[in-house]
Amino acid sequence: MSTVVQETEKLISRMTRAEKAQVLQWIVQDLGDIFPGIESHPDIANGAACIVRTRIPVWLLEQARSLGATDGHLLQAYPSLRAEDLANAWAYVRSHTPEIAQLITENEG
Repeated sequence: MSTVVQETEKLISRMTRAEKAQVLQWIVQDLGDIFPGIESHPDIANGAACIVRTRIPVWLLEQARSLGATDGHLLQAYPSLRAEDLANAWAYVRSHTPEIAQLITENEG
């Protein structure tokens, strides 16, 4: 482990929960538009955001959810998915609502 990481760990251990939340917020802002567990590749699903390790597009999961599928139903229907994958997908949907809505519309036909 690097010295910077070790020093950071010591600092964080002395922080209050509120201070830790503020630092986390800064880190997320610094990372920008990164969603763990979600990736896009031009040659997979026409470049749509997908769950890593799969070719399952986020828009497809959101469409199923909007039609009444629960997380439990989705986890049964897609055995390669984990609950964490769905949490990442829903976070992506919240931040990319227009994109997801457009993809659902484009793929309804």
